[in-house]
Amino acid sequence: MRKLLASLAITMGAVGAAHAAPEADADAAAGREKAQPCAACHGQEGISPSGAFPNLAGQQASYLAKQIMDIRDGNREVPQMAGQVDDFSDQDAWDVAAYFAGLDPALGQAEDDAELLARGEELYRAGDMAKGIPACSACHGPTGEGIGTAVYPALSGQHPDYTLSTLQAFAAGERANDPANIMRGIASKMSDDDMQAVANYVLGLH
Repeated sequence: MRKLLASLAITMGAVGAAHAAPEADADAAAGREKAQPCAACHGQEGISPSGAFPNLAGQQASYLAKQIMDIRDGNREVPQMAGQVDDFSDQDAWDVAAYFAGLDPALGQAEDDAELLARGEELYRAGDMAKGIPACSACHGPTGEGIGTAVYPALSGQHPDYTLSTLQAFAAGERANDPANIMRGIASKMSDDDMQAVANYVLGLH
C-alpha cells in the first residue's frame, strides 16, 4: 500500500508539471464553438442525458484535454468517438476542455440503500487495506472534485453506469491510458459489488 501511495504522489508531480502551461493558454470561448457537436452525447450544458456517456461539465480541464488527445492519438479507444476528434490540434483539445471545465457540474442523488452507501463511503474515504485498495479521495478529493494539477478527474455527480463501466474497463485492461497503471492496479482489486458501491456513492458526492 505504501508503494502504491508513493507512486501516486510521484505521478501527480510529473504529470502535473507537463500540463500546467497548456492549460494556462486555453481559450474557453474558442472551445465552446469547437464543442458544439459534443452536445449530441454529452448534453448542451455538458450533462449527458444518457448514463452511457460521461458528464463533462465541471470536469478538470487537464484531464479532459488528456482524454481528447489520447482518443485522437489512439491511446484510448472509444468506438462512439471514432473520427470525432481526429482533426483536433492540442490547442483545440485544451480549448474544449477549458469550456467544459467552466460549466456547472452535475449534482446527483445516490441510491438510498444503507448497505450500498456505507460500502461506497468506506471505499471512497478509507479504501480497503485488506484488499490493497487506497482511498479514492486520495486522488479525487474529499468532495470528488479531482486534482487538476495531477490530471486526476472529478467524480462528483458522474453517472453510475459510466463510472461502473470505466472501472470494469480498467480492471480488464481494456482501458490503459492511466498514468503508471494506477487505475488498472486499483480496479483489478475491486469486486463488482465494490465498483457498484463506489459508482453509486460518487453520484451523490459534492
